[in-house]
Amino acid sequence: MYEVKTKETDNSVLEFIENVEHPQRREDAYRLLDLFTETTGYPAKMWGPSIIGFGSYHYKYASGHEGDMPLAAFSPRKAQISLYFDPDDPERNELLGQLGKHTTGKSCVYIKKVADVDTDVVQTLIRRTVQHMKEKYPST
Repeated sequence: MYEVKTKETDNSVLEFIENVEHPQRREDAYRLLDLFTETTGYPAKMWGPSIIGFGSYHYKYASGHEGDMPLAAFSPRKAQISLYFDPDDPERNELLGQLGKHTTGKSCVYIKKVADVDTDVVQTLIRRTVQHMKEKYPST
């Protein structure tokens, strides 16, 4: 049976950030930690070895597959910073158009540094993601 790899852990968020090799990425991780904490109202938790998540929701698919995921999250990876926002937000594309320098994946938004983006737009994306995930998964 499939086992979810991204699970909440007891690992230290601050210790993880301190071990980020790139100094700018480490500084940006602290800025994002403050931004996500302030915007979500949830404490930061490590999810798997490298994702910093805020809040959580429980999902269950028709296939029977289920698990828990953070409501909103980010990860200061080697090449760039991954921001995890709701891919189904109808205003996502419009907001991303106002964000600044970034690239996207299905649910990830990739940035090189926080200075490249509008943090007000980041906060809006965080708020919308948390709100939508709570509506979609009301037992959260």
